[in-house]
Amino acid sequence: MSGLAITAEGLTRRFGDFVAVNNLDLMIPENTIYGFLGPNGCGKSTTMRLLTGLLTPSAGKVKVLDMDIPKNSEALRRRMGYMTQKFSLYDNLTVEENLKFIARIYNLPARTSKSRVEQQLSEFGLNQHRKRLAGNLSGGQRQRLALSAATLHQPELLLLDEPTSAVDPENRRDFWETLFDLCEQDTTILVSTHYMDEAERCHRLAILESGCKRADDAPKALLENLGAYVLEVDGDNLRQVKSTLEPLAEVLSTAQQGTYLRVLIDEHISMPEQWLRQQYPELMAERTIQQVRPSLEDVFVQCTRQEESTGQDKRH
Repeated sequence: MSGLAITAEGLTRRFGDFVAVNNLDLMIPENTIYGFLGPNGCGKSTTMRLLTGLLTPSAGKVKVLDMDIPKNSEALRRRMGYMTQKFSLYDNLTVEENLKFIARIYNLPARTSKSRVEQQLSEFGLNQHRKRLAGNLSGGQRQRLALSAATLHQPELLLLDEPTSAVDPENRRDFWETLFDLCEQDTTILVSTHYMDEAERCHRLAILESGCKRADDAPKALLENLGAYVLEVDGDNLRQVKSTLEPLAEVLSTAQQGTYLRVLIDEHISMPEQWLRQQYPELMAERTIQQVRPSLEDVFVQCTRQEESTGQDKRH
């Protein structure tokens, strides 16, 4: 193995005149959790289908686990687990029957199948629900069942397409702890999400927008290289403050969050709080202004804003 689980060069997929994935380059290391972050329709799911061989690229090259895709997609499926955004198991089968069925699909020997099913039921907290129909499970239980099925054959690579979109925060947290356990067991994980807090958990992250990759790095590095200061401005009439600040070229974005306004100011302004007060002394006179830690939402806004202003694809 080359140390890379997935590589893609110029990966493109068109549907008629619509470009769903546009000239995408990827280098995803083995035994890491790599994330796709972006809104609905940005190309996350289409990219995953291209990487699994379920879709054929319009252009570009893909290699997964040292195999050319889609040429070797059948061989890849025996070494890969794939959990789709929509629950894809059988509602009219019990939890145990679903796992046994998946074991047969992967042609696991009878003895191996029995031990793996028992192991998955135990590890994913499904033992007490083993005789329950999958259609009667809660959202969190269905999620655990789907992940246990996707990892039943102990795949080297696991692809998860927005796996936590239908579960509560506690189940999301537990789910991610399970992902880190799997990663410790030498599983490479590719996960798509539109949750910023989840994206920060990834070892490395690609920000996708309109089918293009806008940034690609460790979350910490993306935050450090934002290129802007983030200020929080409190007080009354925040909508007026927002409309007043937005025309300034040095103000990269503004967004109200509760009782304060979040303002991104270009990093070339060395003292952003003092600068902001100097620009509008009366408007800022009675307000508290504090510099805060950037978020991945700030990074995403800045990446897409740069693209809109330059018309060029940003890759880092």
